[in-house]
Parts: sequence; structure tokens; C-alpha cells
Amino acid sequence: MIKTLALVALAGLQAASGSWLDKPLANWNAPDAALPKATSGVGGSESPTALAKRCDVTVDRSTPEARAIADAGWVPYLHFDQKLQQGDVTVLDGMAGADGMCRPMDFHVFVFVGGRFAGTLSPAPMSSRLDGTASVVRLPQPNTITAEFQRYTSTDALCCPSSRVAVSYTIDRTGKAPVVTPTAVRTTRQF
Repeated sequence: MIKTLALVALAGLQAASGSWLDKPLANWNAPDAALPKATSGVGGSESPTALAKRCDVTVDRSTPEARAIADAGWVPYLHFDQKLQQGDVTVLDGMAGADGMCRPMDFHVFVFVGGRFAGTLSPAPMSSRLDGTASVVRLPQPNTITAEFQRYTSTDALCCPSSRVAVSYTIDRTGKAPVVTPTAVRTTRQF
């Protein structure tokens, strides 16, 4: 019974977390918005310092981007251990928790332009192996970002999402501050 309830709860989390990908795109980022504060991590009891130590996360915190993420309570880390930077655009992740295998839970993918926070690639924090989790992120051209998101159904095994979608973003530099704007979403792979 408890196992069944846990699976039903997990399916509900999977359905809710990526639901923004099924709706018409609306921008959740705003010029000069504050970097979102981290919520307490998985289980609510692990400090960012303890989490970074347990998961052996080290990022050069001498950059303004990493400091901003850490100051907001997140543990900054490289997206798939890759430095993502083109020109003055930097992409860096921040997690508030991790599972027992140190897979990020309650994490965001943050975008900075010229050291200033310009937005996130999803409207809410994501968790590994759940619907709507970011995977590959690319900076194909100046002011352009693409990100793939895993799509799970309630019957998918946690290892294997049914499909992936790609979201394209532009960096709007016309206002008082740069802002990341989602522009299109399309299915890239169905398994």
C-alpha cells in the first residue's frame, strides 16, 4: 500500500513538473528580476555546505555568477560538468538538494549576461529523473540558447523518459537589463 502511494505521488510530481512545456510559452523571466532563493533541500535538513561536501561539488566561486547563486542559498555547479559560456553569456546550475547518488534535486539552470542574472531556463526548480528536467543545454549563437527537457509519462521507468523536447530562447538586450525569453518548444525525440 505504501509503495503504491509513493508511486502515485511520484507520477503526480512527474506530471506537474513539466506541465509548462505543454502550454503556450509565457515568459517567467523579467528584466532586473532577483535571482530566486533556494528552498530547503530534499528532506529540508541539509545545508548548502553539507550538500556540497557530501556530493563533492566544487565550482570556482570567484566568478560573480557562482557567488550570486551561492548567496541565494543554492550550491552552484557546472551543467553536466561543462563550462557553458559564449561571449558575455554564462549558464550555471544551482541545486538545493541531491538524492543519495548526488543527482540534483530542486535545481535551476541560471543564465547570466555580463555577470548579471538574466533568468532561468524553467519556471520552477527541477529534479533529476522527473518530467521536465533539463538535459543538454547549448549556446549555438550569440543571444541564443537551446535546452532539451526530458518528458516522462506516469508509466515510464525513471531511467527512460518517453521523449525529449527542445526549447529555444533568445536573450533580449533591448530593455534596461538583459532577459532570457523562451521562444519555441518542439519535440525532438520520442522513444
